[in-house]
Amino acid sequence: MATRKGREGEMLESVYSVIALVFVLVACVELCDAATVVDVYRLIQYDLAGVPFGSRLANLNHHAASGFAPAADLSRTVIIVPVRGVNISFIGDYITQKQPLGGILFLLPRMISSENKDDMGRDDQTFEDKLMRNKLVELEQLLIHSSIPYPVYFAFEDGNIDDVLKNIRRNDATSQPATATTGGYKLVVSAPEPKKIVSPIITNIQGWLPGLKVDGDANQLPTIAIVASYDTFGAAPALSVGSDSNGSGVVALLEIARLFSLLYSNPKTRGRYNLLFGLTSGGPYNYNGTHKWLRSFDQRLRESIDYAICLNSIGSSDNELWIHVSKPPENAYIKQMFEGFTEVAEELGVKVGLKHKKINISNPRVAWEHEQFSRLRVTAATLSEVSVAPELLERTGGLSDSSLARHIYGHEGKNIQIFADNSSLAVNPSYIQSWLHLLSRTPRVAPFFSKNDPFIMALKKELAEHTVEVNVQHEVLDGMFTFYDSTKAKLNIYQVASVTFDLLLLLVLGSYLIVLFSFLVITTRGLDDLIGLFRRPPSRKLKTA
Repeated sequence: MATRKGREGEMLESVYSVIALVFVLVACVELCDAATVVDVYRLIQYDLAGVPFGSRLANLNHHAASGFAPAADLSRTVIIVPVRGVNISFIGDYITQKQPLGGILFLLPRMISSENKDDMGRDDQTFEDKLMRNKLVELEQLLIHSSIPYPVYFAFEDGNIDDVLKNIRRNDATSQPATATTGGYKLVVSAPEPKKIVSPIITNIQGWLPGLKVDGDANQLPTIAIVASYDTFGAAPALSVGSDSNGSGVVALLEIARLFSLLYSNPKTRGRYNLLFGLTSGGPYNYNGTHKWLRSFDQRLRESIDYAICLNSIGSSDNELWIHVSKPPENAYIKQMFEGFTEVAEELGVKVGLKHKKINISNPRVAWEHEQFSRLRVTAATLSEVSVAPELLERTGGLSDSSLARHIYGHEGKNIQIFADNSSLAVNPSYIQSWLHLLSRTPRVAPFFSKNDPFIMALKKELAEHTVEVNVQHEVLDGMFTFYDSTKAKLNIYQVASVTFDLLLLLVLGSYLIVLFSFLVITTRGLDDLIGLFRRPPSRKLKTA
């Protein structure tokens, strides 16, 4: 009896081992020949006054294809689109027509990665590089102003993903789209449902350089404000970096603060103007931070401002800058500003033009930062140029600081080099380049900043090195803007076998397991017991009889 029970136990163990093996093999039915993990960046998701824009989903789990197959159901397909060859008109029409799609993965050229950002504004760019920049700008504008009901991600080209794309194109050339039946590559992003960012914070940083007040003079000194917005906005928040996204304006403001701190540190060279420096946030959002910063001023301070200069992308590769104003050019302060800038610009070989645009008080939207000042009847202008080259920032920085210095010290019309080269007051190229390097690698989309973000702390610390009474102001971004999280993820690319292959494999494995099971039973209990397993058991009535 004991021997029989022992044999039954051995047979049961054999059966359990075989069953466990079957479950393991079935779980691995979708065999993965290779897997690649790629950093991907999601298209921004936001609402403007309740209207949805951007990519509305984050989770991705579909097969990949290299093109938009006509008349095919692509609702469970991710299209991989290299930006180098993208047809923007076709993408726009596809989005507008709301065609079903599982998702899009745009492959960005390495030239625009953070490691190569410094080269994007160089004068020696090739014609192809400039075309690529224009194409990226056009694609970005299309995507951020569309509401897309499926995941849209960006990734940078590299050897692994290029090999995957070649294989996908080879498979697509057979006119056999990748599906669960045919196999191919599957793209998987496991991301939680995007959540609204509650009460996004925008941060303004302010510093002072007080002017020299004569004893017995009860009048308040006039103030000149130098302002630059430091944040950015782009199709992918985690990629919104660059010195041309007003990084040049930020660096110029810091360099101006550094130079004037040297002058104002000595009572003999301190001017009779207060200098107010403001690094503002919310620039892409109607200059919301500037608006709230100005509203925080008391009336006395606001009335003391002679004029404000807003720096916006002032590194010009074309040696041409524009002064944008809201007040008529005949206004005394506007005329004085323009003449001062023009005088210094001629010495530096830079052309300065004047553009007047009257603001519409009834329309809350503003085009330039200075318009927020103009709405409060403060004279202001924006110095700007779309094209940016870091190499010329030293010269355009010299334009803004030299024209300010001549006005403060009463040297208008005189060819006096206050910030002369090779002097203690010379523009510092190393200082400029170090900050440009940081700005070209730091994403600066304000709603995704925390109050104590390292970048904001770095700006505060730097401004405190050169000014006094540094103040940080935290404000909530106006309610017309709603942003969502989940901006960066890991993309897993799997090469999966087809169902036909899986079924054939299961058939072979099943046959093998049957033979193995039969062998184990015969060797442990004999052939009769194996045959007995397949016999019909006697009915309960026969057993009772």
